[in-house]
Amino acid sequence: MAYNNRGGYRSYDRKIHVNKKFRNRVIIILTGLVVFALIIALISCIFSCVCTGSTKTDPTINTATLGTGTSANTKAKAKSKTTDGITFREPDIKDDDTESVGTLENEVYVWNSKAFAAFNGTKDNAKAYAEYINEVKTTLGGGVNVYSSIFPTHTETGLPNRMKNTDGGLTTKSQADYIKAAYKRYDKKVKYINTYNELSAHCNDYIFFDSDYNPTALGGYCVYKSFVDTMKKSKIALSSCKEAAVQNFTGYYSGLTESELGVDMITYWDFPYSINNTITTADDETFTAESVYNKEAESGDSAYDVFLYGKNPLEVIKSESDKASGKIAIIHNKTGNSSVPYFTYNYEEIYSIDYTQYNGNLKSLCDENGITDVLFISDTDSSADSDQLASLKKLISTETDTDTDTDADADSELDSDYDTGTDTDYDAEAE
Repeated sequence: MAYNNRGGYRSYDRKIHVNKKFRNRVIIILTGLVVFALIIALISCIFSCVCTGSTKTDPTINTATLGTGTSANTKAKAKSKTTDGITFREPDIKDDDTESVGTLENEVYVWNSKAFAAFNGTKDNAKAYAEYINEVKTTLGGGVNVYSSIFPTHTETGLPNRMKNTDGGLTTKSQADYIKAAYKRYDKKVKYINTYNELSAHCNDYIFFDSDYNPTALGGYCVYKSFVDTMKKSKIALSSCKEAAVQNFTGYYSGLTESELGVDMITYWDFPYSINNTITTADDETFTAESVYNKEAESGDSAYDVFLYGKNPLEVIKSESDKASGKIAIIHNKTGNSSVPYFTYNYEEIYSIDYTQYNGNLKSLCDENGITDVLFISDTDSSADSDQLASLKKLISTETDTDTDTDADADSELDSDYDTGTDTDYDAEAE
C-alpha cells in the first residue's frame, strides 16, 4: 500500500467526521432561516388582507382592489394618454360578447342589462365651468384652498368603445377630452383631482348602478380616494366599517326604458367612530342625526336617499375620527352624495352643500366658520349643464334669484359647433 499509517487514517477519518458535522449544522441553520422567512411572509400576507378590506356580501361588489389602482377583472394593461401633464388611463372595459350590441330607447342605450346615456358636453362648456371655478378661487382669496374633481359617467367607464359612435351604437363624446379641456384652463392656484384614473382602474367593479346615473358607494369611494391620495392623506379602510345594504333600488333609467335592467343594491359602510350631523332641509327645517346615512331608507326609486338623507341644502357633519382635522366645504349635487361620507375620516367638520338647493353665500360660510378647504365634486354631465352652472354661480353671487334658463339657447348653439371628441379640438381651445 502506498499509505499504511493507521494513525494517518484515523486523523483523516476525524477530519471527515468534523466536516460532516459542520455541513449538517449549516444545513440545519439554513433550513431554519428559510422556514422563518416563510412564516414571516405568511403573517404579512394575512395582515395585508385584513387591512385592505376585501370582505363583500354581494358577488358584484369587489372591494379587494380598491386602493390598489388595479381592477380585479382587467385582462390587459390599460393605455394612458398624456396631454400637458394630465395623464388619463383608458378604461379596459370587460366585453364578453364582441357580437352583441345595445338598443336605444328614449335616449337610453341598454347593453348587457345596463343603461347608458350620451355625453354631449362641448369645449365651450368645459371653458365656462373652468372659468367659474377660477372665479370661486378669486372670490374666496388666498386663505382658502380650492379643489375640483370632475368624474366621468358610466358611459365612459362601462360601455365598450365598439358601441360608441358606430352603427347601432351610442353617439357620445369623449369625456376624457372634456375633463382635460376644463382642467387645463384652471388657474394655477386651483388644484384639480384626477378622479378619472381611479374610476378607470375599477371600471369592471360595481362603481355605477345598472339602472341609475349616480355612482355606487364604491364609486363614491373612488372619488374620495382620488382626493386623499392627491393630498397625501391616509384613507379609511372599508374593512374597519360595518357593511349594510338597501335592496332592490330602481334607478332613474328604469322609468325611461322598457328593457330589463339589472337589479341594483345599495351597499354602504357605517364608520367606527361617532358622527353628529346637523341637516337643514329644503323647507328650511333643521334636525340632527348620528349618521351620514338614512338607515330607514326603503327599497325602490328613493333608495339612493340613504346617502346624506337625500337632497339637502346644507349638512354640517362633525366627526370624532382620530385622523380628522380641519374643515372642508364640499360642493356637489346628488351625484356626489355617495362620496361625501368618507371625508369624515379626514376632516373634523364637513359642510356638505347641495348647490341645487342651497341659497347661501359660499364666501360668508367660509369666513364665518373658518373653512380652509373647498372641494367641488361633479360628474361631466352636471359640469356641462347650463342650468347646473347657473345654480353654482349663486354660491358667489350677491343676488338671491338667478334665472337658470338664460343659458339654454346658447348651450344648444355651442353643441352645434362642436367637432366630435378629438384631443386636437379640445387642446386648441384650452391652450
